[in-house]
Amino acid sequence: MDTSKTRTEFFETKVLGHPAGLMVLFFTEMWERFSFYGMRVLLVNFLTMAAISYNPGWEWTAENAGALFGTYAGLLYLTPILGGMIADKYIGYRWAVVVGSIIMTMGHASMALETELSLYMGLALLVIGTGFFKPNMTSIISEMYKDLPEKKDGAYTIFYMGVNAGAFFGMMLCGYLAERIGWSWGFGLAGIFMLLGTLQFWLAKPLFGEIGEIPKKTNTTTQTEKNVDDNPDEKRNPFTVLDKILVAISAIIGFGYLINDPLSKIGNINMFNFEIMGIAGQYATVLIGLVIFLFLVISRIIRYEAIVRDRMIAFIIFAFFTVFFWMSFEQGASSLVIFARDNVNRSMQGNAAIAYNIVNILLTVIPLLIITYVLYLLWKQTFKRIPNSNLVLVGCFAIVWAIVIWMINRDLKSTAYDIEFLAIETVVTDEKTGEVVKNDAGEIKYKYTPVSTGIDTSGSTVVKRIAEISEPVELKVGQQINIIKKNNTGDKFGYVTDEKLKKIKEHAIKINRENGLVPGTVTQIKNNQVDIPVSWFSILNSFFIIAFASFFSKWWDSKYNPDAAVKYALGLIIMAVGFGFLAWGSYGLTEGIKVSMIWLVIAYLFHTLGELCLSPVGLSYVSKLVPPRMIAFMFGMWYLAIAIGNKLAAVLGGQIENITHEYSLSVFFLIFTIVPSLAGLLILLLNPLLKKLMHGVK
Repeated sequence: MDTSKTRTEFFETKVLGHPAGLMVLFFTEMWERFSFYGMRVLLVNFLTMAAISYNPGWEWTAENAGALFGTYAGLLYLTPILGGMIADKYIGYRWAVVVGSIIMTMGHASMALETELSLYMGLALLVIGTGFFKPNMTSIISEMYKDLPEKKDGAYTIFYMGVNAGAFFGMMLCGYLAERIGWSWGFGLAGIFMLLGTLQFWLAKPLFGEIGEIPKKTNTTTQTEKNVDDNPDEKRNPFTVLDKILVAISAIIGFGYLINDPLSKIGNINMFNFEIMGIAGQYATVLIGLVIFLFLVISRIIRYEAIVRDRMIAFIIFAFFTVFFWMSFEQGASSLVIFARDNVNRSMQGNAAIAYNIVNILLTVIPLLIITYVLYLLWKQTFKRIPNSNLVLVGCFAIVWAIVIWMINRDLKSTAYDIEFLAIETVVTDEKTGEVVKNDAGEIKYKYTPVSTGIDTSGSTVVKRIAEISEPVELKVGQQINIIKKNNTGDKFGYVTDEKLKKIKEHAIKINRENGLVPGTVTQIKNNQVDIPVSWFSILNSFFIIAFASFFSKWWDSKYNPDAAVKYALGLIIMAVGFGFLAWGSYGLTEGIKVSMIWLVIAYLFHTLGELCLSPVGLSYVSKLVPPRMIAFMFGMWYLAIAIGNKLAAVLGGQIENITHEYSLSVFFLIFTIVPSLAGLLILLLNPLLKKLMHGVK
């Protein structure tokens, strides 16, 4: 088949000025991101949630949850290097996407089983599947537009709108189902849309022709090789045997650390059970691996001509500072989830609840209407050619609309009640000194432990306390009910239905724990109240990206477009400001006191503005600064920097409990205020050097 003819026909059927096939890729990526972010927003919350609670988790420490999540997040940025190579040489982009999607679907299904073995298997499958899927979706677009480079920017803009739409709805809907009904519902919903997204992509095959098919072998010299021969600055620099050995050693060390970190903390199995000069084995080994890798990079760079060498050094400096950005930004998947659950006041009543419901409805329905309209346009243009693919997409949107309507209706019908229950009153004492703790007014502070059905109150001071619950049920004053804590601090409670009562009792027997059920009496029916889901705050990043991306795009296209180093500095410092607000808002926070949700909203706003400054810059400089024969290696190095940032983010985020206990929550957030700020100032100071090293590259 003539590829050029296929591409011409491909562009005849258009939606929003682009080929209909781009919209197929838009929806495929949307459902994959729906699944990925839907699971991502749940994992740390699920792992650290109390084992006896409204929605029981596994009660892991934040440190252990961070170790596991960090390894998962780190591997996600490394396997695409291998997946891209396999697709390039053997199976083609389309088959790679399908294979990756099927593997990820199995991963989500495995996680929905909620056993320890199924969790690890599920995460492993997601890592492998992402390796096939992630690099090859963009490769298909690149191949589609290789004869029309002027339309490529617009195509990628539309494509990344699909990324953010999927992230937005995935975190919102998977998070809501998981928190309101059960974790397996959230994990399962992610898997369902991963499967349906794969199916609609496969059924749209007639639209693509030979685009993304299995590559054909050719004996002709590649364009890259011709360019290398024609350009003296891009002389051949093949990998030597020593280079390959160093790559293998550093890769083995890195992979060993990623596996050993959670294995040693969770399973007490340490593959690096030794010390080197007083440094724990796994950290000492990682340092050795980094030294080996740096030697490899430096030894390769010095073999190039001066200009190429300087540009690659500039690129490495950018990669180094990328670590600091993602180390802080990715707190959104770990520590900020725990913070939102246990330390933020997420209850809204009266007018505030009405305002939230209105905002939430608009925030949900308007984007969904827009994307549904895009589906309608795709249906009109392609139904005759790919009817089954369109029907699958309609089914997907029917499910989404049903969940959204149910979610909105549930929140609108939620009513607040005051519930009277018994609690044991104990004096709060300082853990270090043993002295009685007093508040600012000089009054003794007390701790209140709810009296559940299995607690012996003999010899204790028992008092009556009032708890607020918000549920879409009708209760009467004087009605006897059971409540149970909804978070790890035990200051939020949920209503226990007869069905949930049975499950909680069975679960308590299974793990050999007291069931935590607290008898209570309804004393007052109050106004409408909404308890905002923990996952709701995570959607703000996607929303702010959609809201501000156009502004930043116009800024970069204007005469005021700053240098790359300035963009990096802005990204790091603006993001640090977000953490500064969190440090400010949580300053002086004491047990039982909650932070206003406005601090978290402001933080996500600044984090997103920082991301828009820095994130799009990095990858664009790979092609600008790196010679063609080194691009694959440097792409790998770039993703390695992001992987290191993600791993560090989870490891440091896992220290939120330890740092808060030893110092304060404010100190924890100050770390992510100070470090990125210093990094931002440093790269700003390096700007003259970087401009010199880049030799005119803008």
